Amino acid sequence: MKMEMKSFKKINMDIKKLMILMAVLVFSLAACHKDLGHYDINMPVEPEVTTLDSVYNAIVGDSLIIDPGVKGPPGAELEMSWKISERTGGDITYTGPKLRVIFGLAAQRYDGMLTVYNKTNGMKYFYKFKVNGATDFEKGTTVLSVENGVTQFSFIKADGTLQARLYKAMQGKDLPSDPLYLFFLRNKYTGGVMLGYWIITKHDGVRLEPNTMMEHDRYPNQLKDNFFTSPDDLEVGSLVAHEQGVMMGVVNGKFYGGTTSTWDQASTYGMFGLSAEGDYDLAPSFAMAVTDPGTYFICFDKNRKQFVRINYYGTPVYFGTQYSVEGGNIFDPMNVGMDLIKLVQLNNADCYAIMKSADGKIYELKFNVKFTGPFSFTAQQKREFIRPDLVTPTTKWQGAKNGVIYIASGTKVVRYNPVNQEVKDLVTNFGGKEITMLKLSEDEETLLVGTDGTIWFTNIKTGEGGSLIKKIEGIPGAPVDMAIRTN
Repeated sequence: MKMEMKSFKKINMDIKKLMILMAVLVFSLAACHKDLGHYDINMPVEPEVTTLDSVYNAIVGDSLIIDPGVKGPPGAELEMSWKISERTGGDITYTGPKLRVIFGLAAQRYDGMLTVYNKTNGMKYFYKFKVNGATDFEKGTTVLSVENGVTQFSFIKADGTLQARLYKAMQGKDLPSDPLYLFFLRNKYTGGVMLGYWIITKHDGVRLEPNTMMEHDRYPNQLKDNFFTSPDDLEVGSLVAHEQGVMMGVVNGKFYGGTTSTWDQASTYGMFGLSAEGDYDLAPSFAMAVTDPGTYFICFDKNRKQFVRINYYGTPVYFGTQYSVEGGNIFDPMNVGMDLIKLVQLNNADCYAIMKSADGKIYELKFNVKFTGPFSFTAQQKREFIRPDLVTPTTKWQGAKNGVIYIASGTKVVRYNPVNQEVKDLVTNFGGKEITMLKLSEDEETLLVGTDGTIWFTNIKTGEGGSLIKKIEGIPGAPVDMAIRTN
């Protein structure tokens, strides 16, 4: 009985406590309801940023100054910090009311952040902007030349300012000797991704990053390192630039093609694998046709004195004389019996071969090649070249799509029309100096001619005859090659 009384009292006490707790809760809710909306919330006053733009342009190596025009609330102590973010971690950070730095990132677009810290109340405010990195090398002309036996690389800015001997000034060393080619490589199939400048010499080569002109740090920057297995005693016969931003051509008498079977940002893109396998020894000069679906070459075997076929399928494949022949009564492409001096290509089909016979005579062979479908070689013409006096070891040749061949020999340049064998001197006088460079502009309306210290731009549009457009002087030595970058 006593145990039951105690349990009853305990239950009674618990009920009283619960009723008191509920009463307090109801009173609290009522009080909250009555006070709702009767409190004033005083938010901190945000600093005013008056002159911060959304995008800034910065030149690599030059000063970048940004004044955000920050105005704080009365009595506030403000601190500004800056960050320009680079994906690989090379960020620019700075503390101060204005950003004042030397912009040292690569030429591309970056995210920027201004942080305004109100030290008085502990609040932080964030403001975003963009920075477009650019260089003085974004547009202009690069020139490869020889000065007293020393290879020189120079840059001409868009405003005409010449930065002579740029490689030596930046690297503190000389380039390899015997320069041959200068390529500005970009992959046209992927929106013009830039693969850099290649300076090619007889036994070596150097690749430069196109925005800094320093030796490239993403891809192999020495020609011997651009081979998966570098050949012994490397000797360049000739190389050309392919539309995919790689080089293809003859090295040590064998044919090599830069690999395109990987991402063009991979360090192995453009590297040379094995040469086209076969028993052949190629002359330097060849013709290349870029068609759908592939790239095809006509080369000349020096030993067998015959034209041979090479196809490119991500790697070069030697097909030799696996082609049908038409016009074999004019000349036999499988047994020409002469040495090749120069193969001049006009388009994706028509070619002229300048040959030298055993008796020293110079011949001109015309042929047409069908590169797709059943591969065929059509011999069209064989005759003695009308101006053998123009042919020397240093003669320069340029074939144009309109069927004209430009020939630089000694101190003059001529326009040769093989249809009627007309030979005409260009109207520009090149000062009596030996021609060391001959190059067509991309639109084939301008012929670029190099003499010691000077590059001449001549107008070869119909009716102009090679009249002078302009000339650039001050080139260190004799120009060998050049490349024009427009963006």
